[in-house]
Amino acid sequence: MPISIRNLTATTIELKVIERFETPKPEQPAQSALANITSNFTSLLKSPEPSAHQIHENAKSFHKDDVSIRIDAFETAKAEVKPPENEIVRLTFDIQGERYRIDCPVPTSRSVTLTPLVQNPRWNITAIYLKQHSFLALFPSSHLSCWMKDLRDESPLSALSIPGTHNSPTCHRALPSVRCQAVSPREQLENGVRFFDLRMQIEAPEDPAKDGLILVHSVFPISMTGTKYFRELVNETHDFLAKNPSETVIFSLKREGTGTGTDAQFGRVLRDHYAGDVGKWYTNPKLPTLGQARRKIVAVRRFGLEERLKKEWDGKGWGIDAGTWADNTPNNLCPSGDVCVQDFYEVLETENIDKKITYSKEHMARAAEIVHDLDPAAKKQPVYINFLSASNFWKTGCWPEKIAAKVNPAVVEYLCKSHNQEEGGKKIGDGTTGIVVCDWVGNGGDWDLVRCIVGFNARLELREKQGH
Repeated sequence: MPISIRNLTATTIELKVIERFETPKPEQPAQSALANITSNFTSLLKSPEPSAHQIHENAKSFHKDDVSIRIDAFETAKAEVKPPENEIVRLTFDIQGERYRIDCPVPTSRSVTLTPLVQNPRWNITAIYLKQHSFLALFPSSHLSCWMKDLRDESPLSALSIPGTHNSPTCHRALPSVRCQAVSPREQLENGVRFFDLRMQIEAPEDPAKDGLILVHSVFPISMTGTKYFRELVNETHDFLAKNPSETVIFSLKREGTGTGTDAQFGRVLRDHYAGDVGKWYTNPKLPTLGQARRKIVAVRRFGLEERLKKEWDGKGWGIDAGTWADNTPNNLCPSGDVCVQDFYEVLETENIDKKITYSKEHMARAAEIVHDLDPAAKKQPVYINFLSASNFWKTGCWPEKIAAKVNPAVVEYLCKSHNQEEGGKKIGDGTTGIVVCDWVGNGGDWDLVRCIVGFNARLELREKQGH
């Protein structure tokens, strides 16, 4: 099938040249018998990564077409070339007078950056090529450590496309059904994650002078090598925000674990020992603008309030209220009206993973249909929170890592090909993904899911610049 090219940037891109090359034959360096044995043994231990051969920088094409295929912002076009198995197609694009190129299929299963053909290029474009669909998606590349700096203060936080992680600190050696993340929270922050899902147990519920909150996953500790505390994570997040003041991090706060602690005690510890500094925490129960949230941790609470905290903020309460949502739900608006969630997690059999993927796509589509009012005084739309996570303790094929290995690539494909795509005259909105809460992102250095989510802020950024 012809290559489809989707431009998910806020600027027009024009395809100018299509070249075709024979796939180069891989070179086989001479090896000793012992080296061959070692190489074969090593290859058995490694997971093979599907890839294509890379053509030489000075290779000559056997066919070249000069074309002029305009791809406007957020539009899709077809290049009338079908890449056979034994060929590589080189596409050269013009972006406002500068040329960039890419070879399809790309020599890796992950994203690549378009190669600039000029010195000091102004554009940095991420490309994801879906070989099975002959589909190329082009996203604006962001510095993931500070991607929010390109967005204006006036934008409501609910209008942003935000990568998040489920049971965010569960990156330690633990039961396979407990561990949900490949890398540490700090590495997640540096690579664009801005929503942490946190579950905690009160260490000393009867002593209000104690601040101990133990990080847990349900009733289980998150590490087999010692207790992990909320305090360390808070300090690390404040340090990150001090170094990246354009950013904000949302904390979803829930009481879990064993013991006799109550929601009232949990809220008291959070308020009195952690979140009292309004310069570092946003605890107003009203959804903030990005400007109100920058440099701060935004508290989203999944617990009930004691009477004292109900009187905070002129009697409006404390923290964005996500205190109750339907269990195991594909779509539920919290009673507060501030949070709409997809949290279907009971994947009892591997066959049900497809149902989870469908629910995840549908919730992103709901978020995309919203057109947010960028007037800071306007009533805010709810924030859409979309959990890609699911598990079944009793089925090894349904542990978090196994489910993520199927869900994450499926969501990347959906975002590249279909999210906020106008079909059958259907009106599309801002195209936000909402907050997408993932398992096992960054595994082996793969941040493509995060890059895709962040990339969908381009339409919002364009609206900001146009002033509507």
